[in-house]
This record gives sequence, C-alpha cells and structure tokens, in this order.
Amino acid sequence: MSNKQIIHTDKAPAAIGTYSQAVKAGTTVYISGQIPLVPETMELVEGDFEANTVQVFENLKAVAEAAGGTLQDAVKVNIFLTDLSNFATVNEVMARYFEEPYPARAAVGVKELPKGVPVEVEAILDLK
Repeated sequence: MSNKQIIHTDKAPAAIGTYSQAVKAGTTVYISGQIPLVPETMELVEGDFEANTVQVFENLKAVAEAAGGTLQDAVKVNIFLTDLSNFATVNEVMARYFEEPYPARAAVGVKELPKGVPVEVEAILDLK
C-alpha cells in the first residue's frame, strides 16, 4: 500500500494535465514546477520578469502551505530559465522567500517553457 498523498490547493494554479500540484510521500513533498499563472484567473501574471518570478514563488508557497509546511522546509529547488541573464533577479526574489540555511538549488537554462513563460520553479520539501 502506498503512503503517497496528493496535495491540492485553490491558492495555486490548478494542474493542467496529467500531474498533481504536489505529492507527499512520507515526510517528503514533491512540488510540481510552478509557472507565473494567477490561481484565480489561470492567466499569466502581467508585468516584468520580477513580477513573473514573484508569482512563481507565491504559487510554490501556497502549495507548500497546503502540504502542511513552508518554503523553509525546502531541501532542493530547481529553477528553469529561458534567459540565464535573469538569474540575478531570481536570486533577489528568492531571498524574500527563504532564510538561511538555504536549500540546495540548480538553475538550468532551457529553450522554452509552458505557455512561453520565462521561469519555472519546482521544489522538494522535508516536513520532518
């Protein structure tokens, strides 16, 4: 018997496809990649790259809270960018959502992301 629990919240964008917002297995929570969709409208946030990044972290925060944790419980964060020159902005925004000790992290430059967005972030939490 699996101990996996599906996490869902209306405070983050609904899953569009064959995935869940997050899956909790034991004390580990795997949050699916979040893009800058506004949960209430399921439309992309308006604004510059910083506004996009803030929306992504707000979505991650909402899913983390729905799982019973916070972003401080993150042990690994994966960031996908269509333009690596935006990495400094990601660092600045991320500093608003995380305190030391910071999670492990990877930042990857990719050709494109869903809906043509410039940034997507996924996270793994440990709720011990």
